[in-house]
Parts: sequence; structure tokens; C-alpha cells
Amino acid sequence: MEFTAGGRLEVRITPSDVGKRVSVRRRAEPADGSVEFTDAVGVLTSWTGGVLLITRRTGETVRIPESSLVAGKVVPAAPARRRGVPAASFEELARVSARAWQPVESEALGEWVLRAASGFTRRANSVLPLGDPGIPLDAALARVRGWYADRGLPAYVQTATGAEGTQEGLCAGLAERGWEREVSAELRVGGLAPIGDLDADVERVRLDRSVDEPWLRRYQRFGVPGPDVLEVLGGGPSVWFATVPGASDVPAAIGRCVVDGRWAGFMTVEVDPAYRRQGLATAVMAALARRSLDEGASAAWLQVESGNEGARTLYEGMGFAVHHLYHHFRYSRSS
Repeated sequence: MEFTAGGRLEVRITPSDVGKRVSVRRRAEPADGSVEFTDAVGVLTSWTGGVLLITRRTGETVRIPESSLVAGKVVPAAPARRRGVPAASFEELARVSARAWQPVESEALGEWVLRAASGFTRRANSVLPLGDPGIPLDAALARVRGWYADRGLPAYVQTATGAEGTQEGLCAGLAERGWEREVSAELRVGGLAPIGDLDADVERVRLDRSVDEPWLRRYQRFGVPGPDVLEVLGGGPSVWFATVPGASDVPAAIGRCVVDGRWAGFMTVEVDPAYRRQGLATAVMAALARRSLDEGASAAWLQVESGNEGARTLYEGMGFAVHHLYHHFRYSRSS
């Protein structure tokens, strides 16, 4: 990480660079009296009162006293993409992924969308804040808290970090107002044809337009599904459900895919522990990819929680690369 000009450390950022991606070096003084330097890279979300706030790609906010700053510079807004990974803006992917997991009830607040589905998943029960709410942030968040309280639900806001046009500033604003980040996940993208070309036993996979009872028995993380669960699962532009039959009335593996223009989104890929390491997840993905290619899609996306190492390894092997991270912030401070 190069900060020097002619061999000298330089601070080449100012408060006018708020909103830009920066790299800084700061001085730390451990208890033993020695001097150490640490680096931080992220979006400069504020510079007030002698303190810089930098929001990292992970959504973590770092507070840096201006007095400890020894070097800093503006860096490119987004890293170069890997070859073969489809190009896409954050807003395009945010809207595509929202259409693939639709709420039962929604209401506009300016350019924000408040979404609810009786608490079934954070994605369907959180605010999608793509744009301006039309009123000051504090007033908008008060409306959000009231809207979810009226429905007996916790208030969540879904945000994103780590790509050009993402919402580091909103993340920092939420954290300052008592909202806590509960969970983070990666949105990954990849080419669709290589997934369809995977060597997999796709003959074992049955594809259906609607969800059935055996599929739901494998998808058991939410207990007995109610009508709102079925509505969320069935919603989307072109929905496909994959099933690999097992030895009992519970499938060995399942998956869901939503085709939306050039995009195919993969969700709820689950394998019975007794059938793991048999290539069933790959077979489900390949079968759904081939059907999506038949419908004219060419690019793929999926979401995986940052701590799910097994899934991340699987999807990296299929060519998926991280586009951005998304987070769910929950209001926790007493009014």
C-alpha cells in the first residue's frame, strides 16, 4: 500500500472526499509506549469534529481521530472484475434479487420500499432503501419503526457495502442512531453457461413450477409453512423448484431458481446430511442453470452468508465471485 511521494508519508485526503473510497494509515500507541501503524480501506462516510468514519467493505465502521492520521489517499471505487464474471451495477442486482424474494405486503416511502411477510426471512421483512425516502433520515426511520411495530415485527433495514454505488453512508448513519448489524451475506455473480456445463447427474433432478409438500418437508428451517411462506416462495418473474428424491418422503436435495431477464438467481439449495458429498448440490444447480439458459438467461447470482465456508467453497468452484455484501440492521435502541 503506497502512501509516499518522494519517500514522504502524505495525507492526501480532506473532508471534501467524504463519500469516496480511501486508504489511510494511522498511528496507534499500545500500552507499552511503542508506536505502531495500522491501515484501513473503505468509504469515508464522515469527517466531523476531528474524527473520520470509514466504513469497510464488510460493513464495519472504523473511527479514526484526525490527530492519529499519518497518511491517506483516494483509491479506485471498485476493484477490477475477474474475467468471465458478468458486469452489473449494485442497483441492478439489488432490484433483481428483490424481485426474486417478494414480500406479501409492501409500501413506498419515497424511493424506499417497506416490506413484510409475517416475519418469514429478513429479506421479505425489511426496508429496501434504494434512493431517497423523500423526508429527512430521522423522520424516515421513525416511520419505518412505526410501520413494523404496527405489524408486530422488528424493524430491519437492508443495506449493502463493497461496490460502487453501495450504501456505506447509510450503514454509518444507522449505526449512529442505534441500529445494530445482525447478519451479513455476500451477493455473488457468475456466468450461467459454465454452471449448466457442470458434470453432474441432472437426470436425478425433477423441476416443477410450484412447490409441493415433499419439497417443503426438506425446507424445514421455518417449521410448518403458512400462506405467507408459500406466497414468498412462489413469487417472482419465472420460478422453478428442483427436487432430488430420497429414500423417504423427504427429498435428498432441493433448490429454487428465479429467471429474470438475463439473470438466474439461485436460492434455498439444501441437501440432506445423509446425502452430502454425492454431488447433489451441483446437480441441482446444473439442472436449474440449463432450464434458465433455455429461457434466455446468461448470468447467475446467489446469496451466501459470510460464515458459510462450505457453500462459499462450492460456489467459488463454480466461478461465482463476490459483487457486494449486504447487511440487515435492526433497531435496538429504546425510543
